[in-house]
Amino acid sequence: MCYEREHMWDLSIFATAEAWIALATLTAMEIVLGIDNIIFISILTDKLPENQRARGRSLGLLAALVTRIGLLFGITWIMGLQDTLFTVLGEDISGRDLILGVGGLFLLGKATVEIFENVELHQSPAERAGAPAHGFGGVIVQIMLLDIVFSLDSVITAVGMAKHILVMVIAVVAAVGVMLLAAGRISKFINDNPSMKVLALAFLLMIGVVLVADAIGQHINKGYIYFAMMFSLSVELVNLRVRKKRSPAHGGAS
Repeated sequence: MCYEREHMWDLSIFATAEAWIALATLTAMEIVLGIDNIIFISILTDKLPENQRARGRSLGLLAALVTRIGLLFGITWIMGLQDTLFTVLGEDISGRDLILGVGGLFLLGKATVEIFENVELHQSPAERAGAPAHGFGGVIVQIMLLDIVFSLDSVITAVGMAKHILVMVIAVVAAVGVMLLAAGRISKFINDNPSMKVLALAFLLMIGVVLVADAIGQHINKGYIYFAMMFSLSVELVNLRVRKKRSPAHGGAS
């Protein structure tokens, strides 16, 4: 697929319905693909003092935006990442495989540690905020490193869905804008409900498995993962409603 840089800012492409359909579809897809990014950022910034969390989320998402746009303008390099670097046990390994594999392993390790801290250590949100595992800079560095992995997946999807770089850039900017607006509410909801936080961490574990599987040539359709998580989320939302209705009754009885 070829992209002509001299025509990348040609607004006449929006005179066609095809460009608008591609923009709407790609924006929606980028928002869906950004869910795991928001969850990861929310869980990491929860380790910061409360007055730094909003800034951490914003900087993390802005870093994701810069990374994705940078990768879009490096499409030739992105496509080159899919070329074979070496072979292991008859399996071709590319640069993309290495990035996804390392990112997936990092997600698996990070989510496992977080689940242990939340389930086994029984720390309250106040205790975790009082003793953050990382400073502000450390959290931002982790977010930026994982942004590369999430952005790589996002950009490859964008390249496959749209023909014009301008359409891709607008879709990415719009998607990150929506994520910026929603990140605070999603983060608060996750942190206010411990069971939701564990569910979110389980989601990251699944994404880590998908990334590692993809890196070794075993493609798993993410649609199945998102469907499973939406089903689990629906069940947990019902549980939250039931618990809220029962709480006053139990409080009155005691």
